[in-house]
Amino acid sequence: MDQPLNSRISIVTVTYNSSVIVENLLRSIPSGVSVILVDNSSRDADATRTLAAEHGACFIANSENAGFGRACNQGAQQADTEFLFFVNPDAELFPDTLEQLLAAADAHPEASAFNTRIVKGDESLFFKRRSKLIPKSLWLGRDAAQQDGEVPVLSGGALLVRRSAFEQVGGFDPKIFLFHEDDDLSLRLKAECGPLRYVYDAQVRHLLGHSTERSAKTAALKAWYMGQSRVYAARKHGQPFGFSRALAEAVLQLISPLNLLSARKRAKAWYYFRAILSSRGKQSADRQPPWV
Repeated sequence: MDQPLNSRISIVTVTYNSSVIVENLLRSIPSGVSVILVDNSSRDADATRTLAAEHGACFIANSENAGFGRACNQGAQQADTEFLFFVNPDAELFPDTLEQLLAAADAHPEASAFNTRIVKGDESLFFKRRSKLIPKSLWLGRDAAQQDGEVPVLSGGALLVRRSAFEQVGGFDPKIFLFHEDDDLSLRLKAECGPLRYVYDAQVRHLLGHSTERSAKTAALKAWYMGQSRVYAARKHGQPFGFSRALAEAVLQLISPLNLLSARKRAKAWYYFRAILSSRGKQSADRQPPWV
């Protein structure tokens, strides 16, 4: 790895009411590395803009919430480096995260994209070893998180991709507003550009779920987009009975007795079910929920 770090990699993160937590990410990024923040019409956009300026990051402000994938694509368009590193705003890099990722990329030139080890706040690991979009025969065991290796899908929370590969597949699918966009990108990268790999020695600390508030309304919103994306992505990747299977899962969630214990769970189950019903015959996953 003869080239300096800051000439090889650009970091892209999407913010949405994230000013309280994104500063930790910005502080953890090595000096000189290009950082692009894309804000999806946050209430605290001015505060995030100020943080970006203080840390020398490029700031893009959307007038409306464009969705995760579209915002990532916007950020990627501003980069001209060999690699793009998409990372969530509620993450922190370790001192050698980027060096370890680039070393793995150089050691595996056949691979198109990579995930770091994602360390949660309680020191346990988050490891994406399966997806609704692939057969269960391809799912990995939990032990796979303890060593480097090829993986069937990647998490968008800390994803390094060769910019040439990202551009070859057209980036994130703009028809997906939220959820399953990383699964979809992973499958297209793997099919067209090369294997996907997990890099154990490259670490990111991630406070999973801390980038959004926890409420019944937020749960409903996320469930709505999750339901839409579930059906759209299943159809896109040729899953048989994609709509029927998703609907059956939604019904089981809807009738779960656990919903009686939590307003959040009730909202999540109800709007997941409604979203799947609304997706019958639809060719995208970006329709707004009924209360917007």
